[in-house]
Amino acid sequence: MADKKKDTATKKVSKKDATPKATLPPSGFKVAVREILRSKSALTALIIIILILLFTFGGSLFLNRAQITEMNIVDAYYGWGQGGHLLGTDDGGRDILKLLIMGGRNSIMIGISVTVITEIVGLVVGLVSGYYGGVVDVIIMRIVDFIQILPQMPIIIVLTTVIPNYNAVTLVFLIAMFGWTTTARYYRSFILSQRDRDYVLASKTSGSSNLQIMFREVLPNITSMIIIDVVLTIAGNIGIETSLSFLGYGLPTTTPSLGTLIGFADDPVNVINRPWLWLPATILLLVISLSINYVGRALQRAGDARQREN
Repeated sequence: MADKKKDTATKKVSKKDATPKATLPPSGFKVAVREILRSKSALTALIIIILILLFTFGGSLFLNRAQITEMNIVDAYYGWGQGGHLLGTDDGGRDILKLLIMGGRNSIMIGISVTVITEIVGLVVGLVSGYYGGVVDVIIMRIVDFIQILPQMPIIIVLTTVIPNYNAVTLVFLIAMFGWTTTARYYRSFILSQRDRDYVLASKTSGSSNLQIMFREVLPNITSMIIIDVVLTIAGNIGIETSLSFLGYGLPTTTPSLGTLIGFADDPVNVINRPWLWLPATILLLVISLSINYVGRALQRAGDARQREN
């Protein structure tokens, strides 16, 4: 009898051990990391982005900014590897490699700075517009529509020529002045789908204020969308700054930029005979844009369960 009881107890224990334990779903960050690691292209792109950041931001720590823009006509138009200059020199004898490091850093910094401003403003406006809806939503969206139909590039070009003491900070605010509208529309669409969810109604019933519901309840539920938009917006803002600098209305001429380096390509002689002036900056910009795009696509899959790889 004792042996039978022991066998019965052993079976009960084994049944308990065999019962699967409940596990919590992975967090949004873990899902994003897993999706990037699964995709070879996204992982490669992420590594390239890290290397570019080390090249630009790390390399700039060892450079003297005053010497980078100092002109030396004697060394003008050195080619690849000539005169101790790995990537040659420009028309003022300035080292292209050093200009590339500082220019890449400046362009990326402006892209990140503009993104921070547009994301904060656009997120707050989108939250308010989508959460309250009704008349508030109509008024805000009509303001957004008006700003979006304005010709962005011509207005920025005009303002850069009339604003006194124009600098990089001014350029950041000029680009952000128009960029927040797209971000606001993007977040508004997600907030509209969240405002009538059960957790929002439950928070209202419990007496939570609208600000608490928006920033404590709704905002965490769109975190993955925020990460995706931030990554992709950085690439777009880098492109805007580069375009303006290429046209001569971006950063001041004394401040290196990818756009100013690519601007050497407006001369047919440079395009054919002096590719070292514009080609490195063009390749760097292309690699940055493509890498950010691949990482952004992986984050989109992480944010949408239907697109995730099995």
